[in-house]
Amino acid sequence: MDNLANKKCKACELGKGKLSFDDVETFMTHVPKWKVKNNHEISRLFKFENFAEALNFVNKVGTLAESEGHHPDISFGWGYAEITTFTHAVDGLSENDFILAAKINLI
Repeated sequence: MDNLANKKCKACELGKGKLSFDDVETFMTHVPKWKVKNNHEISRLFKFENFAEALNFVNKVGTLAESEGHHPDISFGWGYAEITTFTHAVDGLSENDFILAAKINLI
């Protein structure tokens, strides 16, 4: 599998591109520290020293999401940020979720 962080998210087609359980397991090996929930979404909790660091990270994730055209759910507060992503068009996980997760891991 090519390095996911070097790929670009692709436009989704309604109902096309949903990953199977086996595919999700394979992709999970390429996004350390992320967790899969119900074979429907992936998430990761990031820890920071203070609110300003969490906010800075969230802003970087937002900029990345805009450039990829794939937008995660973001929850953050003092010392943490939680990123959750899934693909609405397939009501589950697609390769785009793992591309985005791999790129977020590099921030």
